[in-house]
Amino acid sequence: MTQQQTILVADDEPGLVQALAINLRARGWNVVTAGTGAGALEAAAKRRPDLVVLDLGLPDMDGVDVIRGIRGWSAVPIIILSARHDSDEKVSALDAGADDYVTKPFGMDEFLARIRAALRRAQPSESDAPVVQAGELRIDLAAKKISRNGAELRLTPTEWHFLEILVRHRGRLVTHEQLLQQVWGPSYRTQSNYLRVYSAQLRRKLEADPAHPRHLITEAGMGYRFETD
Repeated sequence: MTQQQTILVADDEPGLVQALAINLRARGWNVVTAGTGAGALEAAAKRRPDLVVLDLGLPDMDGVDVIRGIRGWSAVPIIILSARHDSDEKVSALDAGADDYVTKPFGMDEFLARIRAALRRAQPSESDAPVVQAGELRIDLAAKKISRNGAELRLTPTEWHFLEILVRHRGRLVTHEQLLQQVWGPSYRTQSNYLRVYSAQLRRKLEADPAHPRHLITEAGMGYRFETD
């Protein structure tokens, strides 16, 4: 099973990357490496790894931003490997979507065991794709871009976050409470008027006929659903 799995290692310490690559390949995994946050995001989108090992202290961006970028379209397991020991750093990384956090220096045997455990827990999903085609819409979750019939559409950050959650769960109901909590935060869980406003704005931008939406569907009294067909 592991022979077909790929692990992305994103770290700017060449010696550590080499050591990890040697140990991982020796156990049958394919290894892809990146030395920057931008490189990690590109590799994650193009190579579709089964697991990501990520350093928080990358030279071009904070690792937490890399986590958020990947989580915009993928549920791939992410293990943080960092010299940062502060509990706030760990909380930020885990809240952003990391699955595990290992501090440097570390024991290789334990680290490899954590990788095996994360891979066992991982649930492959057809929705983990950076680009989603929905009729005339092309939604690039990794690049955070959307176009309709080839023309790029401009969304506000809130509109994009709203849409991103629905697209990641396409074909499935996302409840009012889920959307409000994930887009605006826990204190907004009863503010359903926000959803009406933003769903209307999105339909005007995305749908050929906003009055009869094809993609952004309302489930009365429950929530919203995004359909690709």
